[in-house]
Amino acid sequence: MENKRISEIFEEMSNIIGIEKTSTSNFESRAYKRAALTIGTLQQDISDIYKQGGIKALMELPGIGKGLAEKISEYLTTGHIKEYDELKKKYPIDFTSLLSIEGIGPKKAIELYEKLGVTDIPTLKDALEKHKLKDLQGFGEKSESEIAKGVTLAESNKGRILLSEGLPEAEKIISILKGSNLVKEAVIAGSTRRMRETLGDLDILALSDNKTEVMDLFSKMADVTSIIVKGPTKTTVALNIGTTCDLRVIDPDSFGAALQYFTGSRDHNIKVRTIAVRKGYKLNEYGLFGRSDQLISKLNEKDIYEKLGMSYIPPEMRENRGEIELAEKGQIPDLLELKDIKGDLHTHTKETDGINTMEQMADYAMRKGYEYIATTNHTKSLKVAHGMDDKQFEEYFSKVDELNDRLKGKLTILKGAEVDILKDGSLDLLDKTLESMDCVVAAVHSSTNMTEEQMTSRIVKAIGSNQVNVLAHPTGRLINEREPYPVNLPKVAEACADMRTMLEINASPQRLDLNDTNILLTSKYPVIYSVNTDAHSTIHMDFMRYGVGTARRGWLTKERVANSLPLNKLREILKKQKNV
Repeated sequence: MENKRISEIFEEMSNIIGIEKTSTSNFESRAYKRAALTIGTLQQDISDIYKQGGIKALMELPGIGKGLAEKISEYLTTGHIKEYDELKKKYPIDFTSLLSIEGIGPKKAIELYEKLGVTDIPTLKDALEKHKLKDLQGFGEKSESEIAKGVTLAESNKGRILLSEGLPEAEKIISILKGSNLVKEAVIAGSTRRMRETLGDLDILALSDNKTEVMDLFSKMADVTSIIVKGPTKTTVALNIGTTCDLRVIDPDSFGAALQYFTGSRDHNIKVRTIAVRKGYKLNEYGLFGRSDQLISKLNEKDIYEKLGMSYIPPEMRENRGEIELAEKGQIPDLLELKDIKGDLHTHTKETDGINTMEQMADYAMRKGYEYIATTNHTKSLKVAHGMDDKQFEEYFSKVDELNDRLKGKLTILKGAEVDILKDGSLDLLDKTLESMDCVVAAVHSSTNMTEEQMTSRIVKAIGSNQVNVLAHPTGRLINEREPYPVNLPKVAEACADMRTMLEINASPQRLDLNDTNILLTSKYPVIYSVNTDAHSTIHMDFMRYGVGTARRGWLTKERVANSLPLNKLREILKKQKNV
């Protein structure tokens, strides 16, 4: 997929143009940034879109006008964008890697280049080791220390990709295999099937009577950059998304056992095999065998769990965190499913940093079969997102009312905002404005270098205002980029339970916050959750599956998730929250 590289190029162009400060630079910078956001989060291969419909099809993507579409076309046909190449001659900086380090923005990246010759992570590490940053104006010892931590974080996650990068690629491979008529079945296994937030590689299992042809097809796919090993039953290739993929062709009698074996975590599988031995069986990737080595399991992995005295364990739970004990008691919960979701309580429009209009967001929500969607643009303190003030929200909500009238109940747009929780725990809008909203989402976006006690007190104070319906991305982390800020989640969960404030599971692939372990931690309290996409464009609403996958990894049922409720029941929760 070329999506990642084109997104990186447009992001770099946005950063450079934004710094140059010409009469049109602000407009151009925002246009490139929005295009980068669209393409970088697109779940379909942009090359396929272009092949099928050319420039016209590209222009149908959110935030892509004719000029940007032509640049995408230029890259797809030549491998270059002339304007980008010219900018890179002036600034030979790897913005993509440097800007992933917390504490480094475009201006600082250029300053580091001009004063220290820093162009990438290795040259940044050299400057850090020699303590050159602390003497630069605008940096200092504390900034140098934080940047050094950011470099360590980036390197510790090197080689792992986001679930949102790996899952669509795995699904594309499955589609190619099934479309070839060479396989009887092909399924995703491994950590991708468990919906882990980052992936070290991809695993695919297939049934086929044409093993040689299947391996030839797999190794010659367009997204393959090299063949690592190729054999009659297993082939490993490197993919252009930055990871590897294993394809195994499995014998029919072993398929169920192989799917169980190649899905569960190492600790889960060890424990299941231990139980098998205790019950007089032998379990491995080839099957479940009885005392005389008689094969018991075949195509269905459910048979394995049942024969071992367990109820079926959903893939997302297979991490050895107590799920096996629950399965032995027949107490595996009925986990939340994507089909249970009836709306999205955290979305943005072009009034702030979104790409689409409210009308476009509403239309897409209806196509997804939703009953409701909350429009929650940023507030004034978040200047980088062009946040709105009280007057602007009042004017915007008049337009929302008009749109709701036109929709006539086909979809209900709930009026809301993603309100900044300020440093002292107060909220970024007047109480009068907040009280006019249906759904107030609150979040920390600044001053994250507090102690755990300070941050916890700040968030609990905001929740105690009796104005907050949803606490958004509660730990503030960005996967592979920014560590969570220190916060006592049990205390936050207690406050949310007391005030009937929902804890958000943010489905944006870079966040997935709360993550699975924090869901398991906070679910011990009588707190309500909502799974929201934080969508900044229509296509971001498709991220809901990643949020649901994370909720399932945290063992949540639909009864704990507010936006699995129909609108009338959701309104009761929102109203009760306002009247605690």
